[in-house]
Order: sequence, then structure tokens, then C-alpha cells
Amino acid sequence: MTNLLQPPDSPNAPALLVGVDFGLPHFDDKLEELGLLAQTAGLCPVARVTCKRRAPDPALFVGSGKADEIKTLAAQLGAQEVVFEQSLSPAQQRNLERHLELPVNDRTMLILQIFSQRARSHEGKLQVELARLQYLSTRLVRRWSHLERQSGGIGMRGGPGETQIELDRRMIGDNIKRIKDRLVKVKRQRQTQRRQRDRREAFNISLVGYTNAGKSTLFNAMVKARAYAADQLFATLDTTTRQLYLGELGRTVSLSDTVGFIRDLPHGLIDAFQATLQEAVDADLLLHVVDYSSVDHVDQIAQVQQVLSEIGASDIPQVLVFNKLDAVATEGQPAVMQDVYELDGRPTPRVFISARQGQGLPLVRQLLVDQVLTAHSQPAFDPDFPESREAGL
Repeated sequence: MTNLLQPPDSPNAPALLVGVDFGLPHFDDKLEELGLLAQTAGLCPVARVTCKRRAPDPALFVGSGKADEIKTLAAQLGAQEVVFEQSLSPAQQRNLERHLELPVNDRTMLILQIFSQRARSHEGKLQVELARLQYLSTRLVRRWSHLERQSGGIGMRGGPGETQIELDRRMIGDNIKRIKDRLVKVKRQRQTQRRQRDRREAFNISLVGYTNAGKSTLFNAMVKARAYAADQLFATLDTTTRQLYLGELGRTVSLSDTVGFIRDLPHGLIDAFQATLQEAVDADLLLHVVDYSSVDHVDQIAQVQQVLSEIGASDIPQVLVFNKLDAVATEGQPAVMQDVYELDGRPTPRVFISARQGQGLPLVRQLLVDQVLTAHSQPAFDPDFPESREAGL
């Protein structure tokens, strides 16, 4: 199926979006999120092409017939790039570029490009570069396809192409090792900062949620900060921490804004951003921000829960913040502004807000106060004396 899009008045390069339905859940037949990713990466989607297959074609992913259709459509619309919803193997990417005679990228590469554009801190740039090199290391056969392996001459088994690939692979491997070593130092620095907060008995809260759910807008509203916030995917990549004063308690808590999650987040990025996501792992409480105006908000909650489980933060107490109430139609407005939501089988406090308009923020502050009081009322557990849990010591 092919759908033409009304191209916006944009100087960005026109791109064709392609998605293949393999019968798996959560297939986006409108490719809306891929389109947002493409726009955020600096492309202008002009059409989307979808098809159904039982399994990917080993050579061209979509098969030769659909590849011919994509090539014709791209020529008619003047598309300068083709972007696939699913991840492509290096061989499929190389074959498609030769067949379509256009640059071909996938969802993973789009996310990497966005991260490269948005990283600002030293740590963020290191993490992006690590993920980019790890991705590129699997694409060497495509990057150096113009250097054919040559044979000929007595005793010669390979030519300059083979040598260049080997040299490039070694160079990338050395760079990956160097960046990992530097990230270890950054992680140690963060651990030192956390120990200092722990000595002050700080209560640490991390904002988590699907990308573009409004975490940074809520963060700015809560602590009067000026963190970058925009209606786009991955507006925030670098962790920002500020002190939030809770007058009802007469004390401050530590509030951190973290990178947003997304469906099918490449595992390489999860590994590369481990130091940043560590803020969520070490938090005492997670403020899970949800875009209530999105028709996919239930699935997005599940995606965030999956990533939290992967990084070891699934057991941390949460408060669900259903944001963007101002963008919800009248019939979708909640009957009450605060209730309890069943999250992974556990009753979880939920509040409805509009961070942009400031609606519901007092409820969020009161929930934070309740959570801090609850945490301090629970007896500490000493692992060296397991009986202290039962004795309440």
C-alpha cells in the first residue's frame, strides 16, 4: 500500500518511508513514529509504502517486486533517501542501495543521527559516538563495497580492499575501547556524586517516560529550570539534576530529567547510555510521565516498563503522571484528577496534569511528599541481619 503525504514547506531532503507488516503486534501501518523520527533527523517524508510478508527477503528485505515499486515512486517524487521502519542487515542495506540507487537507512540509524545532533554534554557525546561506532562496525562491508577483494599474482590472496577493511575494523575497535575506558571514568564520577548525595540523605527522583511525553516541560515547571523542551522526539539526551524544595516537608529532594525511551530502542544505545540511565537505576522514586493525548499511551507505558526492566529499575516505586491533559478532547477528560493505576500487577498512584499549563502540579508535589514520608517510615533493611525485616529493626 502506498500513501502520498502532503510535503511541508521544508528545505529538508525528501524521504520515502517503508514499513513491512510481518504479522507482529504493534505494527504502525501509518508509520507515524517513523515519520516523526525522520523529521527530527532533518528529513521531509513525502510518501509511505507498506506491505505484508511472512518473512524478510534475505537480499532486499521487501522482495524485488516491491523494491522496483519503491524505486519508481522515489523517482516520481524526487525522494533523496529511503528509510525503513525495521532494522536492516548490512547486506540488505547494501543490496537495496545498489537496487534503488539511493541512500537507504533504517530506524536504528535515524535514532543514532538524532542522538548525534542532540548530545551536548561530554558524556552524551561519548555515548553517542560509542553507539555510532558499534553500529558502523557491522556496516564495513557496505562502506567499503567499492574496494573489491582482488586476487592475482603469485602468492597473493587478497588485495587493497581486504587490507583497508581490516585496518578500518582495527581502528574502529581501538576507538570503541578508548571511548569505553573514558565512559568508565565518567561513571565513576557520577558514582562519587551519588555517594555525596547519599551522605546528605538526599531523596532521589528521576523522570522517565516515552520520548516526547513532556518530561522536560514538567521538569522545568517543577524546579523553575530552563532545560531544553520541545514538541519533538528526543529533545533531551543529557541528564539534568536540580534540587526541588518541598515546603510541606521543609527539605529538598533531588530531581533528574533523563533521556526518553522509544519502541525498539537499539540495544547498543541502551548499553551506550548506561551511565545516563543509571540515574533511573539509583533513584528512590520514578516519576513516569505519560503522554495521555496519544492513542498509543498504553503501549508506550509497556515499552517504558520493558526498558526499565532491562536496566534493572523495574522494582523502584513509581508515580504515574498522565500529561498533556490540555490536548485531550472533552469526552476523554478523567472523572477524577488522582486515582490508582494497575501497573504490572501493582497498584500505582496516578495523577492527571498539563505541565505546559501548570494544571495538576500541586497534586504532583503532594504525591512526592507522600512518597518521601512513606519511604522514611519504612524500617531499613540490613542485609547482614535478615531477621531485621521481620522484627522491624
